[in-house]
Amino acid sequence: MNATIAETAETTAIERPDLDKGLGAAGMLGFGAAILATLLYVAYSVYADAAAAGVHATAFLPFILLFIALLIALGFEFVNGFHDTANAVATVIYTNSMPANYAVVWSGFFNFLGVLLSSGAVAFGIVSLLPVELILQVGSNAGFAMVFALLIAAIVWNLATWYLGIPSSSSHTLIGSIIGVGVANAMLHGKSGTAGVDWTKATEIGYALLLSPLLGFTVAALLFLAMKTLIRNRELYEAPKGNTPPPTWIRALLIFTCTGVSFAHGSNDGQKGMGLIMLILIGTVPTAYALNRAVPEKYVQEFVIHSNAAEQALAAHGGGGAAPQDARRAVTAYIADKKLSPETVPALAALVDQVETQVSGYGSLAKVPAAATENMRNDMYLASEAIKRLSKEETLAFSDTEAKGLKTYKESLDSATRFIPTWVKIAVAFALGLGTMIGWKRIVVTVGEKIGKTHLTYAQGASAELVAMGTIGAADMLGLPVSTTHVLSSGVAGTMAANRSGLQMSTIRNLLMAWVLTLPVSILLSGSLYALLTMIF
Repeated sequence: MNATIAETAETTAIERPDLDKGLGAAGMLGFGAAILATLLYVAYSVYADAAAAGVHATAFLPFILLFIALLIALGFEFVNGFHDTANAVATVIYTNSMPANYAVVWSGFFNFLGVLLSSGAVAFGIVSLLPVELILQVGSNAGFAMVFALLIAAIVWNLATWYLGIPSSSSHTLIGSIIGVGVANAMLHGKSGTAGVDWTKATEIGYALLLSPLLGFTVAALLFLAMKTLIRNRELYEAPKGNTPPPTWIRALLIFTCTGVSFAHGSNDGQKGMGLIMLILIGTVPTAYALNRAVPEKYVQEFVIHSNAAEQALAAHGGGGAAPQDARRAVTAYIADKKLSPETVPALAALVDQVETQVSGYGSLAKVPAAATENMRNDMYLASEAIKRLSKEETLAFSDTEAKGLKTYKESLDSATRFIPTWVKIAVAFALGLGTMIGWKRIVVTVGEKIGKTHLTYAQGASAELVAMGTIGAADMLGLPVSTTHVLSSGVAGTMAANRSGLQMSTIRNLLMAWVLTLPVSILLSGSLYALLTMIF
């Protein structure tokens, strides 16, 4: 891929808006202060949570590794900010709806809000792709190697494509990095590469990433054609004249869509680092973060009821038989190998009973002693993952009532193990929001000038942004990661094609090449890094 993408001879000259106005001295001072405040806030939050849980530092190395891992995780979100969010501001900048320096600050703020108000479903959807044995031993050397490898690989590829001005997908990159670690881990343990990844979940996510650009292209094109048919306003379909802003109502629409895409991007993409940060915290300070100690008082009573319903459902399908001596090992083997054996259901039933005994015995998750926290969390995580997989086993044929009982029990388990502290959301929100304000120019120029052969019109910008906002928002509600980059850049291409403006094929080729290469390159990078780091740690 070329470092710069040459415009074709027949391309209509595009008048570039002023992209050189920075944040100013006061803005840069505030930017630096915000970064320092975020780092101090993260350090204080970890210290306060650890102290509240009775954790005292006996060795500095784990906390040094924790701080480095958190820096890398937040660094990924920072790079994600200026790499992906540039797509959200390109349309308002190139239609003169907002000056560039205002647009990036505006977008950064709504990215920040999007992260804060996100559900967390996407975060744990990403984490579930990782090998279960690494998730259960995330505090081990292999766990640190996993986290460092996948985050460094994702950052390297993101920075490489940003430097070349190519809008590639951070979602694509992170998922490829996770798959690479899973494949490498399986191969290092003498298994086939396919054994290291939850391919069902990977396929589900893959479909979302595959279909999102096709959806963006098609729906944006259709929306643009519908606007041409229904809204007979010539100004809407003309390129901006000089630095003149668009009519008020058009400008309001474009700012609204930019705001929506920025918020949706924060809500979806901001979660991708959250799950990994939680793994880092669980691995280094399990006493404080392995279990959600903030669940309501009624949790234990409800948990016992849900556990009994789950045990009854399992007993009806062989769970009442003799359980193996090591129930945890049998359940772990089922999740890792994806093979249902005669001992699987009895083992899971025994694990459910063990967890219920522990939870009811302590009376509250807040009272679980430090020594038992990590094992209890692992048992709950295993039971949740096993139920998710077991519910899809056609040979067991759970009734609707049984399936509902198992699902409710799984939700009780997840509320104890899959949570995100407020400070993690705030830290990621700052990283993503601040990243939006830096380094955006390369990608903005590509989206605004190098996809179509004519200047982006108001209607084209609004169509592409509306589709991106809707698609990303829907994916967030479904707990699926999608690429803001893919959806928006393909949406711009769709409107150019619908308007018969022509496409710059050199850019389209580079976009397609990045789309095709992102997964294999990130898989290779992270897998190689993981193999290397396991020898170092």
